[in-house]
Amino acid sequence: MNILLTGSEGQLGKELQKQLTEKKFDFTAVDLPEVDISKYSDIQNIITEEKPDIIINSAANNDVDGCEDNEELAFKVNAIGPRNLALMAAKVDAKFVHISTDYVFAGDAVKPYREYDNTCPQTVYGKSKLMGEEFVHRHHKKHFIIRTAWLYGEGKNFVRTMLRLAENRDEINVVDDQFGSPTSTVDLAKVIIKLMQTEYYGLYHGTCEGLCSWYDFACKIFELKKQDIIINRVSSEEFKSPAPRPSYSVLDNFMLSLHNLNLFRNWEEALAEYIKEGVKEE
Repeated sequence: MNILLTGSEGQLGKELQKQLTEKKFDFTAVDLPEVDISKYSDIQNIITEEKPDIIINSAANNDVDGCEDNEELAFKVNAIGPRNLALMAAKVDAKFVHISTDYVFAGDAVKPYREYDNTCPQTVYGKSKLMGEEFVHRHHKKHFIIRTAWLYGEGKNFVRTMLRLAENRDEINVVDDQFGSPTSTVDLAKVIIKLMQTEYYGLYHGTCEGLCSWYDFACKIFELKKQDIIINRVSSEEFKSPAPRPSYSVLDNFMLSLHNLNLFRNWEEALAEYIKEGVKEE
């Protein structure tokens, strides 16, 4: 079984490389500038050369505010990129795993979103990711689309941001009116590797279990680090940004549960392991 992994230097890409290596899978890991998924010729060349049985796309433009400023780049990477991969996956009859986001929803729910709920993205990022999903669904039957959220692993993330801020401050402000599910790349990578070995094609939600606000998340980080710092609750209105953030975008891993593939831990348990093992420097 030969696997092609795109976006290999991102948080999820790095964790997938680690777990694929541990499980002794044969894989090729690519990222910019070697391979640009928005260029069909790049995708055509690498897939023709590698002839993968499975393609995992963890490449994306995840700069939510940056997408508002550069809509063209957002759609090239998040929509055209997955389309290129889906088209070539179909040509070589490879399974295709594509990672999407909670931002495809309006973010104003009162209960966790399931896979069948209506999408309504409010940002350029969300719109570009939704179009990417639609291209994948349209162009290749053997696909797994996995929506995730609040991801942390080896790379830039909320946990590292909080710890870095605490190095030079006695107190920090964190929003308390946005809710989601902090998700470990360790758990997500495990699910991807399990799912890709099945033929249960379709759309999935994949996040750690439970929910919290960003404020709750920050409090748990410093509790686990046994670090004293004052954390002030603030509203989203006090943290204006170019792209609106969802107030509630908790995802329900409904379809994974139906297939007995919901391997995600509670977010607090996964975070405790991440903190215990030591947050690696970027």
